[in-house]
Amino acid sequence: DLLAKGHLRGVILATDDVDAAFEHVRAAGAEVLQEPVDQPYGVRDCAFRDPAGNMVRLHRPRKG
Repeated sequence: DLLAKGHLRGVILATDDVDAAFEHVRAAGAEVLQEPVDQPYGVRDCAFRDPAGNMVRLHRPRKG
């Protein structure tokens, strides 16, 4: 183990459909930190914790 559990600062993954990806991750039992929301800086994103306790964000640029 190179990192202790939960010590990764975070991961940001891009997706074309944040809402569908969020529902898939929530249904799998992930700890939800933030439901999908449009951010003022131009992305739609959400956040959850992986099984090791690291924060993972899913995002996509806002359309139009």
